[in-house]
Amino acid sequence: MWQGSLLAIHTAPELRVLMTAHQTANLRAGIGIEGDRYALGTGKYSAFPDIRDVTLIEIETIEALKRDHDADLPLHEHRRNLTTRGVPLNHLVGKRFWVGPVLLEGGRLNLPCRYLDMVTGRAVFELLTHRSGLNCRIVTGGEISLGDTIRPE
Repeated sequence: MWQGSLLAIHTAPELRVLMTAHQTANLRAGIGIEGDRYALGTGKYSAFPDIRDVTLIEIETIEALKRDHDADLPLHEHRRNLTTRGVPLNHLVGKRFWVGPVLLEGGRLNLPCRYLDMVTGRAVFELLTHRSGLNCRIVTGGEISLGDTIRPE
């Protein structure tokens, strides 16, 4: 049985705005993170129906980009809301899991897009194939904090 942790929380109020780091965040069931572009309907893909209340990415992916490709991708630039450690995101499609007191359900693997290359000025699109994170639905909302435990339901 795995158990991970929440390392970073980021939001952006709209398209092409820098992500802001937070110590805590309020996640609203079926809506998203308060103040984030997808909860507000101002994200690049907001017009396309999908499960995208909150997006997660593994720190292990960010570390592998640096180690294997000398590609730095600071946490505020990967455009995902939550950065995790020790969480097998690719295996959580269709599964429920807890982030602190919040229950999430894995929707689909996040696909990298060339937009990330454009906003970061880094060529990471190809490097993130099959490692770009997980889009999730918020089942039970609440407040999360840095360091929260992430565990299966």
